[in-house]
Amino acid sequence: MPDLWRLDATELAQRVRSREVSAREATLSALARLDAVNPRLNAVVQTMPEEALAAADAVDRALAAGEPGGLLAGVPVTVKVNIDQKGFATTNGLKLQASHRATEDSPVVANLRNAGAIIIGRTNTPAFSLRWFTSNDVHGETFNPRDKGLTPGGSSGGASSATAAGIGAIGHGTDIGGSVRYPAYACGIHGLRPTLGRIPAWNPSLPDRDIGPQLMAVSGPLARSIPDLRLALAAMSVGDVRDPWWVPAPLEGPPAPRRVALCVAPEGMKVAPPVVAALRDAAARLHSAGWEVEEVDEVPPLREPARLQARLWLANLPRGGLEMAEREGEAASLAVYRHMAALTTPPDIAELQDTLTRRLGFLRDWMLFFERYPVVLLPVSGELPFPNHADQRGAEAFSAIIEAQLVQVGLPLMGLPGLTVSTGLVGKAPVGVQLVGGRYREDLLLAAGEDIAAGGTPPSPIDPDWD
Repeated sequence: MPDLWRLDATELAQRVRSREVSAREATLSALARLDAVNPRLNAVVQTMPEEALAAADAVDRALAAGEPGGLLAGVPVTVKVNIDQKGFATTNGLKLQASHRATEDSPVVANLRNAGAIIIGRTNTPAFSLRWFTSNDVHGETFNPRDKGLTPGGSSGGASSATAAGIGAIGHGTDIGGSVRYPAYACGIHGLRPTLGRIPAWNPSLPDRDIGPQLMAVSGPLARSIPDLRLALAAMSVGDVRDPWWVPAPLEGPPAPRRVALCVAPEGMKVAPPVVAALRDAAARLHSAGWEVEEVDEVPPLREPARLQARLWLANLPRGGLEMAEREGEAASLAVYRHMAALTTPPDIAELQDTLTRRLGFLRDWMLFFERYPVVLLPVSGELPFPNHADQRGAEAFSAIIEAQLVQVGLPLMGLPGLTVSTGLVGKAPVGVQLVGGRYREDLLLAAGEDIAAGGTPPSPIDPDWD
């Protein structure tokens, strides 16, 4: 069955558990697909075919012995190079960490393995996992399989490119400023940023991060179908005592009204006409599926949370972060750090305290808003996917990008979940929408996202066929 790589995770896991196909067959198919298209994409930068086949054989033996096999039994997946996987370098796109091998799995990798997933490769990220574009001096540049001239997104650009091209049914990503949601948007697939504390994460091989990233950074899945995101979330969110932020919240919350607030241009952000059209189309799909959709002029603040998110993110620069970036010497990330520092300077201790205090108020504002509108429909970005390396065109161009990414950057300050749903194409450029909800209400986002996705053409694996 040479085309098993085309199947969604949900269907493939069912076939493997029923022993209609073997995990080894599924893995061989995925590895063949990787070999066929990855040389053009450079999405997967560390491979492990022998380890993957050994894991597949273990799944097949377990099923033959009558064991359940796991939620993701035999499903090929990828993980990002900024997370610990035993025996592999947690490079984070850095020469400084190129030989930094992990000696144990991070919680999210352990959860994938325990669910029966087969890790077939590790995906690329920009240096420091910093940009919405994906290149570095260790692994090179990753390309968007839909259009080589468009960014694949970042920082989980390798995950989005691989998943869109059929290299694995699910890609692991991380998100502190849109790094799951934006790559999904750029490559025309779906991506879930879960609530802070939903999916346990920690890199045993590295020091604990500063308080800003602790409060904002999460791991999350990218996939070509919404049911696959739901399946991946269930597998990835199993508790792990090594992450004190993990919360044992149920995957399904109490019933809530099927009510959605549509805000086309929050806080007056500039939104391109094709993005506006995608938002209104998504609202119409929801309405047809029985949701009550109300257009609103404003939602709780995002602009000031975006500024404070950058402030918390940059708090490490005077504490060795900028010195490390200078030692790495990767021009693109260094330029972005300098642009960000010019827009929002790192905080002193009083400003840090004030930022954390204001975070509470913004989160309260949003939680009260969700009492009336359990789901909010917003842009993923104000623009269609950017031309590759558009953030290297000077300070003015970088400021325009930051403005377009307002929702990407503002949301993580509050630790809230967000879901990118691909809705179609504008020429070769993907377009989609973002759903936002209350803490631990990923179930509401996935339900609305499934109805939006059902109204369009489901994303399917694509071949990189650019000129």
